[in-house]
Amino acid sequence: MEHLLKITVASFTFTARMEDEAAPRTCAAFRQLLPYRQQIIHARWSGEACWIPLGDFKLNVDYENPTSYPSRGEILFYPGGISETEILFPYGSTRFASKVGQLAGNHFLTIINGAENLPAVGKLCLWKGAQDIHFEML
Repeated sequence: MEHLLKITVASFTFTARMEDEAAPRTCAAFRQLLPYRQQIIHARWSGEACWIPLGDFKLNVDYENPTSYPSRGEILFYPGGISETEILFPYGSTRFASKVGQLAGNHFLTIINGAENLPAVGKLCLWKGAQDIHFEML
């Protein structure tokens, strides 16, 4: 069964598919948080991406389906370790990194509708700062 999420950032709406086969533990744990509200800001080291800094938050998952080079719309959950826990929201060319170097995160969501608006979200966060983001099941 395919699980779909609605993701809203400011006035932009996206549909995302949960990658249940490739990242089952991350998807199951994230579903327990829904509906989930946070703020998203522009990334500092990862290129064309935004991120949701989560500090010491633990989702209690380990690495699964990890990547350092997500494509536009491939959303990652980084479970923490050498850098703080975070969700990475790529809108273009991305190499996932932090001030301590390259990272890998669990690719657990993929934008399947609205991807043409991802660069606009990146520009909004870059020039206007933190934006509200909301994740909910469809």
